[in-house]
Amino acid sequence: MKFQFMERNRRSHRVEWMAKVLGVSRSGYYAWRRPPACERARDEQQLVREITTIQEQVKYRYGSPRVREGLKRRGFGVGKNRVARLMREYRLGRRLKKRYRSTTDSKHGHAVAENLVQREFDVAAANRIWASDLSYVATAEGWMYVCVVLDLYSRKIIGWAMGNRMRANLMIQALLMACVHRNPPAGLIFHSDRGSQYCSAAFRTYLRLYRIRQSMSRAGDPWDTAMSGIVF
Repeated sequence: MKFQFMERNRRSHRVEWMAKVLGVSRSGYYAWRRPPACERARDEQQLVREITTIQEQVKYRYGSPRVREGLKRRGFGVGKNRVARLMREYRLGRRLKKRYRSTTDSKHGHAVAENLVQREFDVAAANRIWASDLSYVATAEGWMYVCVVLDLYSRKIIGWAMGNRMRANLMIQALLMACVHRNPPAGLIFHSDRGSQYCSAAFRTYLRLYRIRQSMSRAGDPWDTAMSGIVF
């Protein structure tokens, strides 16, 4: 009866105060309120099923806050810590799938440059050979493409650009950043793969403007550009 009284009045009186007045312990009251172990287990399994259903519907893209919102819409009022714990214990968390996306289109009609580097990646001085590569990262807004320019002497990134499309402008921006920072001497070698962006007339216009010699890897040979690809 005492615990029932405390339960009826817990919103208007503090549990600690009622337990003291009635001569009972708070732990005893909370143990009385807690459902039997079998009932808790059934409740937890129901929540796990609901969480699984939500995640399957959204292809496991939700974290615990959004899963909790989904549970509320289904009529399950659950604390954020409990949702996070269940998702962690039953491996129902967000899953990011990194699908392969090709960043090199070598099937084009543009002319390709001779391989001037021949895998000689040990360079004696700065601004003699630059290497470039393009990769991608998955973000909440979709795929983002990143182009970098690397000085093979220092192994430092000296130019970079990011965008949501694989266009020559991305390579041009990275090249211009490197040129502004380094003011390269005439005859510097710019090495890359045979991607259509590097072979484009727009990109080659800027190479000629800065009197840069172009070098390209052999077809289908990733080792020819291994040094630039290592930054990804």
